[in-house]
Amino acid sequence: MEAIEKQAARGIIVWLTGISAAGKSTLARACHQQLEALGYAASLLDSDRLRREISRDLGFSAADRELHVHRMAMLAADHARRGQIAIVAAISPFRSGREDARAAVDMFLEVFVDAPLAVCEQRDPLGLYRRFRNHQVTGLAGVDAPYDVPTQPDVHCHTDLQTIEECTATIIAATIARLKQAT
Repeated sequence: MEAIEKQAARGIIVWLTGISAAGKSTLARACHQQLEALGYAASLLDSDRLRREISRDLGFSAADRELHVHRMAMLAADHARRGQIAIVAAISPFRSGREDARAAVDMFLEVFVDAPLAVCEQRDPLGLYRRFRNHQVTGLAGVDAPYDVPTQPDVHCHTDLQTIEECTATIIAATIARLKQAT
C-alpha cells in the first residue's frame, strides 16, 4: 500500500484495533461522546459503517482488507489535519495498515482493544463467530485469517477485565496528554 502523504496536523488519530467483538465500537462511541462533552472536536469512523458506505465494493481478501484500512486511514488523516480527534474503530488486521495510518499524521494513538477469543465469541453482536462455527463465513481475523497483534500499543485495554468506563477514561487521558504534548 502506498504511504499516505504526511502533512502538519493539529488533530490526532485514535485508532482502536482488536478482533471482532473485543469492544472497539463500544469504546469508540463512549470516547467520542465524552470528548465532545469536554468540548473537543471529535469524529467517529467505525469500520462496519464505512464498509457499507465507502468500501461496499470490497470483499474480505487480504488485499481488500488492506485497501479498506487505507481508505479509513486517509479519511481519518483528513479529519486530523482539520484539527479533529479522529476516532477509528477497526479490526485492521495487518500491522502495516496501522503503521501507514500512523505515518499519515503527526499525532497517532494506537489502542489495542483486547479480549480473549472465548469472550468475544460470547459477545458476538454481529453473529460472525456463530456463522463461522456453522461454516457460513470464513476469513475471520484472529481465527482463520491473520491478525497482527500490536506489539507496543500506546494504550492496551483488556475489555474482559476492565469496565467500559475504565477503558474510556484511559483512552481519553492518553489522547488529551498526547494533544497537550504537541502544544
